[in-house]
Amino acid sequence: MTTTTPIKETPVAVSERKAGPWASLLLAGTFEVGYALSVNGSRGFTDLVWSLVAIVFFLFTLFFLSVALKKIDVGIGYAVWAGLGTAGAALLGPVFFSETLTLAKAFWLIVIVVGVVWLKLADSPVLERKKPAKAAEPH
Repeated sequence: MTTTTPIKETPVAVSERKAGPWASLLLAGTFEVGYALSVNGSRGFTDLVWSLVAIVFFLFTLFFLSVALKKIDVGIGYAVWAGLGTAGAALLGPVFFSETLTLAKAFWLIVIVVGVVWLKLADSPVLERKKPAKAAEPH
């Protein structure tokens, strides 16, 4: 009789498995920023080049968001994605368009970024290990 020993996951394997979805979410957020800026540049989808760029960014942001949400809870993933898109568009709007960034806007963007960082930390492997194990229910 042959017995097999279950393979234990190392902390590296766990962190690599978690890094992929977060990298996808970061890409999705980056494409979301591009989408928001290109929609603004399309002038209500009347500029063909900006409109096509917006469509491409939209498809990429949805693809990478869907990949990330396979492993990240939808509430956290969506909040991070929307936060990245909001902060990125607000910071880059003045660079590409005639928009302003006031101190009040900058403060609230910092609040968003801090919230996104805390959401990421809430899904970290360190916190996962600290959760108490659920007791097995009798059948």
